[in-house]
Amino acid sequence: MPELPDISAYTSALEPRIIGRRLERVRLASAFLLRTVAPPIADVEGRVVRALGRIGKRIAMGVEGDLWLVLHLMIAGRLHWRAAGARLAGRQSLAAFDFANGSLVLTEAETKRRASLHVVAGEEGLRAIDPGGLTCSRAIWRHFERR
Repeated sequence: MPELPDISAYTSALEPRIIGRRLERVRLASAFLLRTVAPPIADVEGRVVRALGRIGKRIAMGVEGDLWLVLHLMIAGRLHWRAAGARLAGRQSLAAFDFANGSLVLTEAETKRRASLHVVAGEEGLRAIDPGGLTCSRAIWRHFERR
């Protein structure tokens, strides 16, 4: 399972790549990855990423309009930065988050799919999925303080 240092490494590596960039499209290879229906995933497309942090061992990506994509990698989930428009090839690829400068591809090496993606609105939505224990990173709360 990716541990806290791994999650911190992911957010550090992603920050210069996606903060301030438009999330052009989200492609899901498996509908089972998405665990929420409201707000719809299409609502995040075309919006600029404004914040990136973590909620416990989950990665939270905030976009314009106070919407958040929250990824839980679970045991075998990994993130890969690929060329823009990268194909979702093979059974391990679960989703791609497309930006003009590249695609963030989520894979899972486990046959039993455990990784998850939530789309939530606002601080209340983030608090609702916070498992407790390790708290949200300061980057997320700074986002709310600046408003």
